[in-house]
Amino acid sequence: MFVKKLLQYAIVLFVAVTINFILPRLAPGDPLLSFYDEGTLRELSDAERQHVLATMGLDGTLFHQYIDYLKGIATFNLGESIQYSRPVIDVILDYLPWTIVLVLPAMLLSAVIGILIGAYSAWNRGKKRDTAMLTTMLTFQAVPGFWIGMVLIALFAVNLGWFPTFGAKALVAPPSVFGQLKDIAWHLVLPITTLCIATVGSNYLLTRSSMLESLGQDYIILAEAKGVRKVRLILNHGLRNAFLPVYTHIMMGLGTLIGGAVVIESVFSYPGIGSLLYGAVNARDFILLQGIFLFITMGIIIANIMADITYPFIDPRTKKLVKKEEGF
Repeated sequence: MFVKKLLQYAIVLFVAVTINFILPRLAPGDPLLSFYDEGTLRELSDAERQHVLATMGLDGTLFHQYIDYLKGIATFNLGESIQYSRPVIDVILDYLPWTIVLVLPAMLLSAVIGILIGAYSAWNRGKKRDTAMLTTMLTFQAVPGFWIGMVLIALFAVNLGWFPTFGAKALVAPPSVFGQLKDIAWHLVLPITTLCIATVGSNYLLTRSSMLESLGQDYIILAEAKGVRKVRLILNHGLRNAFLPVYTHIMMGLGTLIGGAVVIESVFSYPGIGSLLYGAVNARDFILLQGIFLFITMGIIIANIMADITYPFIDPRTKKLVKKEEGF
């Protein structure tokens, strides 16, 4: 069964890689405009034009370009960035750690807060506290992330001066390692808070919806009649059975981790994959864009594989089935 799943993911990866190869080549405009303006481009000789196309990997037929592209992926050679004049894999690996330290804590905080508040809200359905939490989370869900970021910058960075307004670290790094880590953490507070606020609403709403369905089941009514404590009833009986769709949503978010938060990183001038992607689009650096999209695709596929592997440990129905088969 697992081998069949891996084969399916391999097919998905092959299709995604093919689309990733084709799309930039379908874009309108001369790719040489990434190097030269129109006036300079008209003055190039045929030999010079051919040399630049060879540098970009566009000198052969489409089929040969595709074969070279697949060979490059197999050998981790994604080409050379037009914008940075460096190998694409090196550029991405320079920016990727910054995105991970930003998005991963924000996702974990958003998941924990959304799940706990969603479960509590579902248990108190129809009460004032549920209405207040639902209204707040719907507001967070509706407000654009860049607006949240700008409000936090204006309030906590500009007016109060508590946090820096941009970047991932100070221009002049502190001398000690501890001081450098503290400086990086200080720069992360506002971006992580912004991303957490922007995403917590979806985790809350999904948890609340799943919990409402779970709390209406007969086993919850029976457990409540037996006098099971409220906390245990919510966590062990309700949330445990409602967690699977929430877990799926979290894993899909983990898959897009490599893509980063383009808008959030732009607002805070944060040097992550999102900013790199935005800069590559503006510079028409399609070789770098292909590399970034390939990393995002791989992240999504790996997250799906991890979800498939861990589902049996998360789903309580699977555990009950195993116990029943062992007893049989």
